[in-house]
Amino acid sequence: MRIVFMGTPEFAVSTLETLYECGQDVVLAVTQPDRPKGRGYVMTPSPVKVCALEHGTNVITPEKMRDESVIKALEEAKADMFIVTAFGKILPQSVLDIPPLGCVNVHASLLPKLRGAAPINRAIMNGDELGGVTLMYMDAGMDTGDMIISETVGITPELDAGTYHDLLARAGSKCLKKFFKMLEIGEKIPRVKQNGEEATYAPKITNEETRIDFDLPAKEVYNKIRGLSPFPGAYFTLEGKRIKVLKAALGDKNGEPGTVICTAENGIGIACAGGCVMLEVICPEGKKPTDCASYLRGHSLPLGTRTNG
Repeated sequence: MRIVFMGTPEFAVSTLETLYECGQDVVLAVTQPDRPKGRGYVMTPSPVKVCALEHGTNVITPEKMRDESVIKALEEAKADMFIVTAFGKILPQSVLDIPPLGCVNVHASLLPKLRGAAPINRAIMNGDELGGVTLMYMDAGMDTGDMIISETVGITPELDAGTYHDLLARAGSKCLKKFFKMLEIGEKIPRVKQNGEEATYAPKITNEETRIDFDLPAKEVYNKIRGLSPFPGAYFTLEGKRIKVLKAALGDKNGEPGTVICTAENGIGIACAGGCVMLEVICPEGKKPTDCASYLRGHSLPLGTRTNG
């Protein structure tokens, strides 16, 4: 089939690669405009744009999906279907109505749970033990369309957002391959309505949320750290400087929440409400990530030192 693909981050690249692998004719890729990145604020294309261009696919990077030029480009593509994954823009009805076979979305949760922009991070931050991917027909709502197929993924305690992301990407590819197989053999495509009463939401992560509050229970702090790792990263402050925590573990020591209660080869222990977290890999402000054992060799961190002061 002729396909227009819409997506932006690395998660969407897996879907796009699956389309190529399945032999679909990706006639156009639509992604977010290039953005400044890094210390030098160098204009950088999205991962989807890089992938599409490598495969020789035409790419457009609209600021607004309602612009006449965008609608015209989508109509002229004469696609049978639009496939969307983590695009980052809401599609107006005028876009949804273009492809004769509809718009299909790969969403990183078991809908109707975790509708919205950050289902991967939120699932882990919530302490969920089961997640997955849902393939759905799109409508004008936010992840409210009829479901086609889903694939479950267990969320074990050691997973962070990065490793869970990779598992979901593979699950999404599996769903998409099943979908195209159904189309190929003429099997009827399921359309299962979502139960809105069971819906939960996964809004975009705010900057305020990334700050670690050690007054919370240790398990909540641990889930936040792994749910925000490797990006955007949960942080605390030490002597006015931000320190991101990229890897941690739960500990069993107790102390005044927010204070350093142990320093050892296996990490830095920070007390929480009821227990502690052992910081294993951190990224001090303006520095590269480092394991805590290496950090301690170059920094004095007396017991009782207070964080977020």
